[in-house]
Amino acid sequence: MKILIIAPSWVGDMVMSQSLYITLKKQHPQAELHVMAPAWCCALLERMPEVDKAIVMPLGHGEFKLAERFRLGRQLAAEGYDWAIIQPNSLKSALIPLFAGIKKRTGWKGESRYGLLNDLRSNKRDFPLMVERYNALAYPKTQMKSHQNIPDLPWPALRVDVNNQQSALAELNLDTTRPVLSLCPGAEFGPAKRWPEQYYAEVAQQQIELGRQVWIFGSAKDVPVAEAIRHYLPTHLQQHCHVLAGKTSLHQAIDLMALSTAVVSNDSGLMHIAAALQRPLVGVYGSTSPQYTPPLAEKVAVVHTDIECRPCFKRECPLGHLKCLKELPPQRVIDALTRLAGE
Repeated sequence: MKILIIAPSWVGDMVMSQSLYITLKKQHPQAELHVMAPAWCCALLERMPEVDKAIVMPLGHGEFKLAERFRLGRQLAAEGYDWAIIQPNSLKSALIPLFAGIKKRTGWKGESRYGLLNDLRSNKRDFPLMVERYNALAYPKTQMKSHQNIPDLPWPALRVDVNNQQSALAELNLDTTRPVLSLCPGAEFGPAKRWPEQYYAEVAQQQIELGRQVWIFGSAKDVPVAEAIRHYLPTHLQQHCHVLAGKTSLHQAIDLMALSTAVVSNDSGLMHIAAALQRPLVGVYGSTSPQYTPPLAEKVAVVHTDIECRPCFKRECPLGHLKCLKELPPQRVIDALTRLAGE
């Protein structure tokens, strides 16, 4: 059997997708699993042993380009896929498997994809977690009445490349003499997910004073926030705070984060990477909710406020006050780290 997966575009969603891939390989051990995803997600696919082949999606997020999708579909037709699973909910994401002539096309109804999908699932509300929705697609429609029917929900587990890890340590002049607290203060989704950098700095200072060092991860967009956190620290402690944002590839970020003794992260792709590495993790939630996309790991503490307007799931605070983040004090995160260390 050959299975084509049209994967999501966000890093966190891509990490959670591994649950589906693990389930498919358990059900069909001899199957070839090919996953089409944006180029920036391919580093993750390479760390998932269940994936036999990663196919780069050349179209950008939001681009329709019907003629290009038709060309890609006809290209993939030569592979002779038996089954396609479409994880995104958009209409356009279902076009390539249709153009590839794949007979069985499975996915959630999404943007009224009647005809594009012929194994259409419509009871999404019966699967509260995103990872449950992904996993349910591996099973027959008649079996999946609700999340309670999923016989097993495997957690993502990314593979670490030790050789790459050592090379990254040397390249970035890092060592693990002090235990590592990793901070992930960015969020591609928007500012309504970003805990204030001053609060991150307070956590960093307390942890450095306990004998840890701090590594700050993120993309090039997160460099100003990362530098601000380091700047807020007393001068004599800044030597123990290393800004890695914008300096690492995703491969390097995965391998270096695996060395963490703890991670503090906004609800972001890096949070899900930390969970998939089974690092002790404090997840900080603002406008979003752990009831939908929780970190999937053993040692996890989730912190959030309980103000009446959250979760709103907005990129920017619609009320302009960001109280869901500003009213979440650093001591809550420090206490959570202490509990995790005790466990």
